[in-house]
Amino acid sequence: MCPQGLNAALFHENKDPRTFVSLVPTSAHSGDGMGNLIALLVELTQTMLARRLAHCDELRAQVMEVKALPGMGTTIDVILINGCLREGETIIVPGVEGPIVTQIRGLLLPPPLKELRVKTQYEKHKEVSTSQGVKILGKDLEKTLAGLPLLVAHREDEIPVLRDELERELKQTLSCIKLEEKGVYVQASTLGSLEALLEFLRTSKVPYAGINIGPVHKKDVMKASTMLEHDVQYAVILAFDVKVERESQEMADSLGVRIFSAEIIYHLFDSFTKYREDYKKAKQDEYKNIAVFPVKLRVLPQFIFNSRDPIVMGVTVEAGVLRQGTPLCVPTKGITRASIDALKNWFRDDMQKTDWQLIMELKKTFEII
Repeated sequence: MCPQGLNAALFHENKDPRTFVSLVPTSAHSGDGMGNLIALLVELTQTMLARRLAHCDELRAQVMEVKALPGMGTTIDVILINGCLREGETIIVPGVEGPIVTQIRGLLLPPPLKELRVKTQYEKHKEVSTSQGVKILGKDLEKTLAGLPLLVAHREDEIPVLRDELERELKQTLSCIKLEEKGVYVQASTLGSLEALLEFLRTSKVPYAGINIGPVHKKDVMKASTMLEHDVQYAVILAFDVKVERESQEMADSLGVRIFSAEIIYHLFDSFTKYREDYKKAKQDEYKNIAVFPVKLRVLPQFIFNSRDPIVMGVTVEAGVLRQGTPLCVPTKGITRASIDALKNWFRDDMQKTDWQLIMELKKTFEII
């Protein structure tokens, strides 16, 4: 650092940070030193940069989690980014069945050096300002949706406007997610967990045709049942960390819709993957007598040992794969449209590129459209 004209010292030996640049050794391989680096950044922002902080009075808060506390009922964990929250204020939060309007009955903060998500003895406050996490007590918070903003209504006439604003934001967020014509129906507890699950499904090449947030209701089962008319293997609801109502499960069983529920994404994906493999195997067994794997053979005249039943002869495989049970014939007829569809739908993984090229050649030979 000396050639650059800078004085430097190790961060734990630096007694004059204004004169000497603090150096924090880190390792890209093991990650050692990252904790020290983050701790130093926090220390500098809370000391030297404290006077530069600009407080904004405009409220900005995000609902992070919905929890039930013994003796207190349902509470919501909120990250207060800007502004101030006061006990008794009217708040509007996103809900499963629409925005929820309620009053703040209490603002709870953990003791110093304690985390909000860790069970502890909370301290009650009349007013909380930015920026920190706060637990809010209120009525009718059971069906709150996490991952969306919390709004405060200072006047009665602001409530309808803020309700419409929340509804628009939720619809806009969900409408930005690209859906497929054929795919599973995905349900999650929060917007963040829904986005995480959809990203996981996208990378795993699992299509999704419908999404929702909150518990699985009968209307969700009805939406998922539309896949029964298109592709039965996708008549599935993937419920991630949400409750499945008894009436919904009964309706799903009667319609033939499968519901997979789990609190861990990988467990949910493993259950669905096993279901797809079992379904594919059942379809392969069903169509194994119809599917004809393409193969092109050339008979070796010098190796014809028996020309009648049973025919015993030597051949050369010019294209495709010769399998036991494959019907052999001189090009007149044999392969059909149904056979090609069966290969495409249920034996695609067993086919190679050259096999499909042979299929195209045979289609012309047999005049298959």
